[in-house]
Amino acid sequence: MQRALLIVNHDKPEAARTAEAIRPIVARHASVEVIEALEEPLAAAWAFDFAVVVGGDGTLIAQARRLLDFGKPIVGVNAGRLGFLAEFDASDLEKHAGLVFGAKPPLRERMLLAVEVERASGVRESGTAINDAVITAGAPHRMIEMSLRIDDDDTGVDIIGDGVIIATPTGSTAYSASAGGPIVHPDVGGVTITPICAQSLAFRPVVVRSSDPIALVMRRVNDGTCVVLDGQRYISLGRGDTVRMREHARKALFVANPSNRYWDALRAKMKWAAPPSYRS
Repeated sequence: MQRALLIVNHDKPEAARTAEAIRPIVARHASVEVIEALEEPLAAAWAFDFAVVVGGDGTLIAQARRLLDFGKPIVGVNAGRLGFLAEFDASDLEKHAGLVFGAKPPLRERMLLAVEVERASGVRESGTAINDAVITAGAPHRMIEMSLRIDDDDTGVDIIGDGVIIATPTGSTAYSASAGGPIVHPDVGGVTITPICAQSLAFRPVVVRSSDPIALVMRRVNDGTCVVLDGQRYISLGRGDTVRMREHARKALFVANPSNRYWDALRAKMKWAAPPSYRS
C-alpha cells in the first residue's frame, strides 16, 4: 500500500472540515500520516509516496516549497477562496481517486525560481519561489532604483519605481497580472518581468526564457526594501546588494484534476475575457 502525508491548514475551519471528509477517500488507497505543523522541516528520512495538502493556494505553495527536495507529487485540495492551484474539491477527489492515487497519476510540472541575494559585504542568502519574487520599495515608500541584467547582458537597463515582479508561468496569474503583466500558460518555459509603477512609459512587461539568468543590482533603496518570495518570505535588501534569479533545478509536481482544463479555470476563476455587463 502507498504512503500518504495529509497536511492540513487548521487555521482555516473549512480546511479542517474538508480534511475530515477526504481522509476516508485517501485511506482506501494509502496509509495516512497526518502532519499538523505547517512550517517545521520534514526529516530527510521520511518515506511517503505522495502528499495531500488541504488549504488555499497559499498553503499549497508553502508546502510545495517545503516538500520540494522529496520529489513527490502533491494533491492540492481547495479549502480557500480561489483554488486556482489547488485543483480538487472533495467530490472531484472521490470521483477520480482511482486515477489520482494509482500507479500513474496525471502530473503537472511547475517550474520554480532559485533566488540568491549577494550582499555588498559578500554574505549570501537564498530562497525559492513558485509564484514570484517581488522586489518592493518598502517604507518609507520612496521610489527605488536598480539595474536589471538579463542573460549576462553587460549593459542592462535601469528600473526606477516601486519595484519589479519576476514571475513564473504559475505566478503570471497572481501579482504580475494585477500589475499589468501577461498571462503565461504553465507549460511555457518563460519568466515574466513586470515593473511596478515604473517611472517610464516605455518600460513594458517582458517574457524571457526560463534558462536566462536574471540579476538586479540595488542602486537606491529604502529602509524596508526587500525581495518577497511568494508573498511569504522576506529578505531585506541594501544598497549594492545583487539579487540573482534562475530556473530552479527541481520542479514541483502536482497531481492534475482530470476534470479541469486550464482555460476553463482561467475563465471561471479569473473571469478572463469576460464581456461587459450589457443591459438586457
